[in-house]
Amino acid sequence: MKMIVDFEECLKDSPRFRASLEDVEGDVSELEIKLDKLVKLCIGMIDAGKAFCAANKQFMNGIRDLAQYSSKDSVIESSLTKFADSLQEMIQYHAMLFDQAQRSIKTQLQTFVKEDLKKFKDSKKQFDKVSEEKETALVKNAQAQRPKQHEVEEATNILVATRKCFRHIALDYVLQINVLQSKRRSEILKSMLSFMYAHLTFFHQGYDLFSELEPYMKDLGVQLDNLVGDAAKEKRVMEIKHSTIQQKDFADDDPKLDCNVDTTSGIVMEGYLFKRASNAFKTWNRKKPDHTRRWFSIQNNQLVYQKKFKDNPTVVVEDLRLCTVKQCEDIERRFCFEVVSPTKSCILQADSDKLRQAWINAVQTSIATAYREKGDEAEKSEKKPSVSITSPLSEAKENLVKGESALQRVQCIPGNTSCCDCGLSDPCWASINLGITLCIECSGIHRSLGVHFSKVRSLTLDTWEPELLKLMCELGNDVVNSIYEAGVEKMGVKKPQHGCQRQEKEAYIRAKYVEKKFVDKHSESLLVVFKRSPSVRNKDDHLSVADKGLQSEPLTRMPSSSSVKSNDSGIQFSADCSQEGLAGTASCNSLFDQDGEKKVEKRDSSVFQESNVKKLLPGPRLYQASYEGNLPGMAEALAHGAEVNWVNTKENNGTPLIQAVRGSSLVTCEFLLQNGASVNNCDIKGRGPLHHATLLGHTGQVCLFLKRGANQHASDEDGKDPLTIAIETANADIVTLLRLARMNEEMRESEGLYGQPGDETYQDIFRDFSHMASNNPEKLNRFHQSDSPKS
Repeated sequence: MKMIVDFEECLKDSPRFRASLEDVEGDVSELEIKLDKLVKLCIGMIDAGKAFCAANKQFMNGIRDLAQYSSKDSVIESSLTKFADSLQEMIQYHAMLFDQAQRSIKTQLQTFVKEDLKKFKDSKKQFDKVSEEKETALVKNAQAQRPKQHEVEEATNILVATRKCFRHIALDYVLQINVLQSKRRSEILKSMLSFMYAHLTFFHQGYDLFSELEPYMKDLGVQLDNLVGDAAKEKRVMEIKHSTIQQKDFADDDPKLDCNVDTTSGIVMEGYLFKRASNAFKTWNRKKPDHTRRWFSIQNNQLVYQKKFKDNPTVVVEDLRLCTVKQCEDIERRFCFEVVSPTKSCILQADSDKLRQAWINAVQTSIATAYREKGDEAEKSEKKPSVSITSPLSEAKENLVKGESALQRVQCIPGNTSCCDCGLSDPCWASINLGITLCIECSGIHRSLGVHFSKVRSLTLDTWEPELLKLMCELGNDVVNSIYEAGVEKMGVKKPQHGCQRQEKEAYIRAKYVEKKFVDKHSESLLVVFKRSPSVRNKDDHLSVADKGLQSEPLTRMPSSSSVKSNDSGIQFSADCSQEGLAGTASCNSLFDQDGEKKVEKRDSSVFQESNVKKLLPGPRLYQASYEGNLPGMAEALAHGAEVNWVNTKENNGTPLIQAVRGSSLVTCEFLLQNGASVNNCDIKGRGPLHHATLLGHTGQVCLFLKRGANQHASDEDGKDPLTIAIETANADIVTLLRLARMNEEMRESEGLYGQPGDETYQDIFRDFSHMASNNPEKLNRFHQSDSPKS
């Protein structure tokens, strides 16, 4: 309850004023008790929350241990690992909630009690003291006798001075009371509002996490239903087989019950036999018969045996073609037969006469088969079959031309068939901003780094846009590891493998991508510059990674003293460089004149042919690589600390994303956007990437920027928005896209559907344009290079 004390009543020092003071002081005292109690309860809640998080972590460790124990069952292992990763994130969200509670409730209210309430108490002490002094002065003044003029004047002066002091301190006290009454409302509400926002954030984070997990859970639920059905079927089959076997007459000596034949693994026959010792005594072990009973098998043209399944087989006969087999009737034991080779003989005993005959027949059949197979191999060796050699590059190209799934297309890139961080084969997850494939465990670790470091997607469960899929096919694990693990061997760091502890993998991945410890910051590597004509660059926008492999190479590391060289693909390298990259930005990156006109011919003649090009710093390096469409160079620049929204003040405040638009590469724009590039940053003329894409007639880029939230209402220094420019340049496709996007935006605003993608027609049209821009960009090219408008 807010109580305001009147200043006029304070000067009068009336009974109403004193009563108001008593009410306020009692209210403040009770407020202090309530706040202290709330702070103590908050501390107890935080301590209980920390204990809850600790118990939850132990529970997560139990789930991970169960997942590792179930490593032979991929479904259980992957599911438990994914669930453990998700629940681990929930634990982190809980910890963040309790931390916010400590800051908003405990710390903020304690500060209010210790500071503001303390000031109130100090003011109250001063007021009480001066109030007593005033009362004393009044009493003395009243007691002063009229004849004693000296005492009367002294009492009067003291009373006047004391009354003035009382009024000043009383007014200060009342001010402190009123300020406290006003402030306590804001402090309490501010702390509680902060705490409630922390709850809102917590539940939003949990909802987003489990919304992403929901498709996987539904798919797993379908698999679980199938597994339950399959288990019931297997149970019925086992019951039928059990009943059938019970009905058999076990008295009948059936060799099939005591020996096995597995033609798929090359085993002709296997089963238990007794073996007579091969020492000088040639005896059977009568005291312990199991010491001479072994599991024999005929496989790979050899007779071998083993005592336990895990033991390495002992070879009795290395080549059955050199031996013979016969029955042994001249020894005291029954059912014996002998396998004789040029160097030794082995006497074996079966459990029955039928089993002995089955073994003899199996050995004889194996001998005949071995002779026949050797003869066939000799005939084949006389012929010279033609060998077809297919390069991996051509295979990748053929695979990309076909309509495979995202998993198949991405895994055909060199190095993508194993996890980028631990080497586990057949990874099904990817980091879309890094361009790498990951196993499920490493993907969980990447997810914990945050989306500003790694954006994780499933190659099997998520839907892939064509430009994003094309981006994944432009980099790959080999290229990215050559950048982020360049200094691993030099530093003596051991890369974790599949099966290592999660903590070890997490430490390595964090050091690799967050701290970038293994990036070779002192290398002499240079930006690879592609010398291509404008027409080649436009065509390159729709080439697959297999096609580009013949035109470009990853960043090549060269000594600093080497001069400019050119390889067969037209790529030039320069390495006589210094650290003055920022100073050389204007000369090395002057792709456009002051009016925005492209200077391709000047660039080829001046910059590309120079033998002393200055080495670029990360920001300018990213800027130049973005124009050239050199994704490995861009990835290396970002790894060296380049700011993705770096501004080139010497070229009209251009950004790497604007350079990517000028370079005509759709996948380069997508790479920058996935790595945090702002789609609305403008140059000095007020033109953003959408303006430049519209000016150049790059329909695919316009479609991409609209999907990524570009502001189509922004105007440049001439007052023109992208739609106005598209109408002036008469580009029907871009006008259609811009008008459709604007109409969809107006519909969503009128219906209050904020954050919704739009109706199905809008999505279908943009989906068609995206596929055309990524797979058949020549259909969208409305301008030739020579006819491009000024940018």
